[in-house]
Amino acid sequence: MEENKKIVVQAIFIVTGLIFLIRLFYIQIIDDRYKADATKNAIHRIIQYPHRGQIYDRNNKLLVYNVPVYDIEVIIKEIVKNGIDTAGFCKLMNITQKDFDSTIHLIKTSPGYSPLKPAQFIKQLSIVDFAKIQDRLIDYPGFYASPRTVRSYPHQNLANALGYIGEISKTKLEKQSEKYYQQGDYVGISGLESFYESYLRGKRGVKYVMYDVHGVAKGAYKAGTWDTASVAGENLLSSIDLDLQQYCERLMQNKAGTIVAIEPETGEILAMVSTPSYDPNMLTGREFSKNFMKLQQDPMKPLFNRALMSAYPPGSFFKIVQALIGLQEGVITPQTAFTVGTSPMKDHVPAGVYCDLHAAIQWSSNTYFYHTFRRIILKSESGNPFTDSENGYFNWRERVLSFGLGERLGIDLPNEQKGILKKNVYFDKVYGKNRWKFSNIYSMSIGQGELGVVPIQMANLAAIVANRGFYYPPHLIRAVGKTGNPLLQFQEKKHPYTDSRHYNVLVEGMKDAVEMGTVWRGALIDSLSFCGKTSTVQNPQGKDHAAFIGFAPKNNPKIAIAVFLENAGWGGTEAAPLASLIIEKYLKRKVKRKNLETWIMDKNYLPAGIPAKPVLPMDEDENGETRQDMIIRKVSN
Repeated sequence: MEENKKIVVQAIFIVTGLIFLIRLFYIQIIDDRYKADATKNAIHRIIQYPHRGQIYDRNNKLLVYNVPVYDIEVIIKEIVKNGIDTAGFCKLMNITQKDFDSTIHLIKTSPGYSPLKPAQFIKQLSIVDFAKIQDRLIDYPGFYASPRTVRSYPHQNLANALGYIGEISKTKLEKQSEKYYQQGDYVGISGLESFYESYLRGKRGVKYVMYDVHGVAKGAYKAGTWDTASVAGENLLSSIDLDLQQYCERLMQNKAGTIVAIEPETGEILAMVSTPSYDPNMLTGREFSKNFMKLQQDPMKPLFNRALMSAYPPGSFFKIVQALIGLQEGVITPQTAFTVGTSPMKDHVPAGVYCDLHAAIQWSSNTYFYHTFRRIILKSESGNPFTDSENGYFNWRERVLSFGLGERLGIDLPNEQKGILKKNVYFDKVYGKNRWKFSNIYSMSIGQGELGVVPIQMANLAAIVANRGFYYPPHLIRAVGKTGNPLLQFQEKKHPYTDSRHYNVLVEGMKDAVEMGTVWRGALIDSLSFCGKTSTVQNPQGKDHAAFIGFAPKNNPKIAIAVFLENAGWGGTEAAPLASLIIEKYLKRKVKRKNLETWIMDKNYLPAGIPAKPVLPMDEDENGETRQDMIIRKVSN
């Protein structure tokens, strides 16, 4: 029995020894993977960056595409081992020895540094610059070229909406939940590039390449069996009409303000302009940091997207909201009339005139909407003006919110602001609890006071009236991928706190406001009826702002628009004619009123001390195509 145990133990030792010997033979003789790992400085793991998705306009015109560039990467251990000629390398790369030393120091002190891992040394060499040094890079073992892509823009338009990409920040790197990005990766920073980052970025691949001791590539490691292919990002089909966008931007030369045009029945944004703006090509390539600083220091803030981030007092077009709430609450009817001059406000209508709702919209009567707002706020009639005002204001504010005012509409761009629509607690802090009443807030009846509306909300309000009581959240992307659709949240129909039956009187009043009301006759479009509401917004810092919202045609509208011009003066003479040209351009595809077009383009509303830029002519041919468009079309073909 004892002898059998001894034999078993000996057998176990012998079998174990044989297993180790066989495994050692396999590792040393048959499988070269471990030999390669032992000298893994000869195997480079190269990230295969995917092509970022491209962006097109609604007619499949290219807005954003990719241009190849090259990053020069360095493996510190290899340059130390090989003792490269740094003076020759600096001459080749056109950098100083100080630049070389400081970059190496920065790499060595960066988080996650490893002397065996490649790190970026020079970023974004163009194809032309890379071609100059490509053949000589082999003389400097430890330095390798890594292909990348950057964004390029065939048109100098839509900069604030498209946004830009840049190297991921340390904060974003640390906060990412899925651990996708690595230091040195590029990511969407603003605009569509940021909002649709997860669709545009694609999926990285990895390629393993063998290099000899001289840094010469010897081919794929293990015949590429370990490699993974990158997957290109999704393309985006935007709702933007590039021709209309370019036209709007030309009209806005030497003007500060914004234009937003929406297709009412879908919520698709046809044009979005914020001026002054910039050429989106400025924020791409090696000059990014320099140009970004320049734009950031510009006193006119071209990086600031006024269409989403400015909260302007709405002025008179807010009377549309007051009218709809008043009708729904039953405090007025279309036949309700007030005598002009019976309010503490000046009026556009002569005193003593008996004004009904249609006329109040047509001529923008302040008196009418003072009394309408008063009836809404004091509807409960408890006899206590303080309690009635607080309750009435709370209910009124809830109704206003349903129009998408005072809250974010949820557009597919970052940094959208809510606007200003104060809660009751604000007035409690200013005046004291149960110490404020209608007389403290009546200026809001005509869109002044404690109100601020974002231009995207202005255009959406025009779309609500155009649709007679509904809207889809405004959005810039109509399809993600080749056969895609808008994101689900942009397919949800929303209804404000009003019945559709209340809109007809407003539509008729807005039509007459254009044809024989507060809009200058020069804004009329031959054989096309459109509806609108003007605003002249008080500006304590200077000349009044001019605004206009409207839609066209009156029946079955195809475009809703908001125009806001800072320091321009009267809405009916400045903003409305500009809006009418945009409507004509979109619906008729060609503008006949060239004198009006020239007159508006020559206008300069920039503050004193800001130099005006040369006005670029429209210079369209008989088909409405500009010289710039023609050149781009020929190059593309």
